[in-house]
Amino acid sequence: MNAIVLSILIVMILSLSRVPVIMSLIIASVVGGLHAGLSPENIVSAFNKGLGGGAPVALALATLGAFAVMLSRTGIAQRISTRIIGYIEKDNQSHTFSTKVTVILYAALILAGFSSGTIIPVHIAYIPILIPPLLVVINHLQLDRRAVACVITFSLSVMYLTSPIGYGNIFQNEILTPNINLAGQAIGFSIERGMAAKAMLIPVSGLCVGLLFALLVTYRKKRVYEDRPIQGETVSNAPASLSLWQVIGIAVALVGSLAVQLWSGSMVFGGLAGFAVLSACGIVKWSEQDSVFTQGVRMMAFVGFIMIAASGFAEVMKATGAIPQLVQDAAGFIGDSKPMAAVVMLVVGLLVTMGIGSSFSTVPIIAAIYVPLCVSFEFSAMATVALIGTAAALGDAGSPASDTTLGPTAGLNADGQHDHIWDTVVPTFIHFAIPLMAFGWLAAMVL
Repeated sequence: MNAIVLSILIVMILSLSRVPVIMSLIIASVVGGLHAGLSPENIVSAFNKGLGGGAPVALALATLGAFAVMLSRTGIAQRISTRIIGYIEKDNQSHTFSTKVTVILYAALILAGFSSGTIIPVHIAYIPILIPPLLVVINHLQLDRRAVACVITFSLSVMYLTSPIGYGNIFQNEILTPNINLAGQAIGFSIERGMAAKAMLIPVSGLCVGLLFALLVTYRKKRVYEDRPIQGETVSNAPASLSLWQVIGIAVALVGSLAVQLWSGSMVFGGLAGFAVLSACGIVKWSEQDSVFTQGVRMMAFVGFIMIAASGFAEVMKATGAIPQLVQDAAGFIGDSKPMAAVVMLVVGLLVTMGIGSSFSTVPIIAAIYVPLCVSFEFSAMATVALIGTAAALGDAGSPASDTTLGPTAGLNADGQHDHIWDTVVPTFIHFAIPLMAFGWLAAMVL
């Protein structure tokens, strides 16, 4: 069995068995590396080399977690939630009113996700700040958090696949298009800038279908959660009232955090800037600053350490050299069938991306192999882009180590009632990875 396939199976089986994801990744790294013929020393060396790749994101999430906890201490989010809940309870006999609130909430989450990848490119940084205060509202509406996870993951995925703005510009014009052209240079194949956005419209339709099915069918029933305090947040922590200059300070902290992040290109400095401004406003006592920061780091530690371990795992997978071999082995099943070729390429892309945890990092690996294969089967330029783009994006929704799944978990599990694997990974895999594969295949056949 190919080392990549074996490793992914181990990660999925152990994770679904509720073995901690970090432990699953480490065990899979060792087993996969040994199966590929790597020595224990080389496995450890590759794993340690990869750890540094996840450290910047982990540190960024830790500082944003601290900023989120400090923001919760202002009590402003709780007051907004309380007001919304008051309206809900006032009209608790009106099903229509609750439905309207639910639609508005989902629409707001989708717009926030769209914005986070385009006009305000903060990616998942907004989640630990926006979602935890809304958990009480979600509880009173009795929404299934698995549906909310699907909404957030959908909003994070759609825009970078279809819109050449922000992260979409990076994915389409700085990664996907250049790597396809580089791979096709020797055989006279190339694509034009802007082609990726059009080619991905059909595959992304699968995401839309999956979201509608999740909201209207799978998770339409109400689900009851307890109103538990968010980590680092209690009623006694919030001040009874805020002075005018403190309200202004909160606005400055929010705008300043975004401005510093965009200016520096670092979520770490953005989170620290927001935390510093709120600290200067006297939201909490100076003696409690360290405690608040630690609580924020603790809240995001789960996500951060998984991303660090995932980077180590990805480096071991690359060191095995098993990815090209996986494609070659899969090619043996294709024969002369063009439809089967599309299926095999999508399945291989799913396995590779689920192991690496990033569609952005997957493209350079698979493009060099897929472009000649697509040309040999006479796929059109648009179909080739759709196949490679879809193959790269497949594991993004459904991988335990993807920031697209870790982000929603970070927000929805702020009160300890949302399981990463069963409440985020499995629902997003079923409702997004499977439809994306089906519509990606359709795109390859009709474009």
